[in-house]
Amino acid sequence: MPSWRTTLTRAGISDPRLREDYTRTARRVLRREPAPYATLRLLAAPSLVPPLVAGLAFMNLVDDTAETGTPEQRAAGLAELTGRVGAALAGEEGTDPLLRAYADAVRTRNLPVHWLTRFLDGAATAEATFDGFADEAAFQAYLDAYAWPGVLVFIGLQHQDGPDERQAAGWRRFVDAAQRVDFLADLAGDLADGRLCLPRARLAEHGVTRTDLEQARDTPAVRDLLAAECQRARTALAATDGLADLAEPGLRPVVTAMTELMAHQLVAVERAGAGALRKDVGYGLAAPVRTLLRARTLGRPTARTTRTAV
Repeated sequence: MPSWRTTLTRAGISDPRLREDYTRTARRVLRREPAPYATLRLLAAPSLVPPLVAGLAFMNLVDDTAETGTPEQRAAGLAELTGRVGAALAGEEGTDPLLRAYADAVRTRNLPVHWLTRFLDGAATAEATFDGFADEAAFQAYLDAYAWPGVLVFIGLQHQDGPDERQAAGWRRFVDAAQRVDFLADLAGDLADGRLCLPRARLAEHGVTRTDLEQARDTPAVRDLLAAECQRARTALAATDGLADLAEPGLRPVVTAMTELMAHQLVAVERAGAGALRKDVGYGLAAPVRTLLRARTLGRPTARTTRTAV
């Protein structure tokens, strides 16, 4: 794995201030998301690492703003952030190294700005005011408004000029599977925070109440509900087959690792059963290590990309 300085150089980032902006942004991601950061550093082509790290940092920033404080504070925070993002994209001077780095990545990779607009709009509506899903249609609307553009403002930076229609559709399938697995793995924590992320209609179908879940009742109805949700997640995960073929060569090992880890976590949720209502289901340590080692055998391109310094 090349050093961070070499990684910046291979990405064509030569301006000293931008190099510092990307470096500070990478440190922020490392503190908040050490596993994804390590995956990118170990598996992605060096030329893709800085823009993707900036994209991950931006996605996290919007998520945090949309989930922090009262509804009024969330709305105000997102409005202020949207203004700062617009200014950064316009090249105006700002004080946030993360936004400077991300704006540079968007300009350099030529990511269509409509993905950012959709994500920020979705953050202010679907996420900041989230009160659960009435049914499957509401879940799908949430994906379209927030989760799908949220992934593409990050992972879409792998594609010069942004994802084409097939690539974007592939990441839509990925988001569907990832969100289902995440909601199941994080059931206990979400319920403790007052968030029910399983559609209420499906609870009703199984005769399960929200209180049953909040009190972690291990009943046949609860087990049947969780098994059915796991099966939905497994079907969605199967629909992501071939996603790595739609990725840029320099990111295919990362995509393979992401889907393998998602499958591993789903198996862990299935094994936990009603226990997933008492404790969030993580990856553990051994599985991620094995997955990263397997993914590295795929290799990665070493060709450098060049660009004019900003």
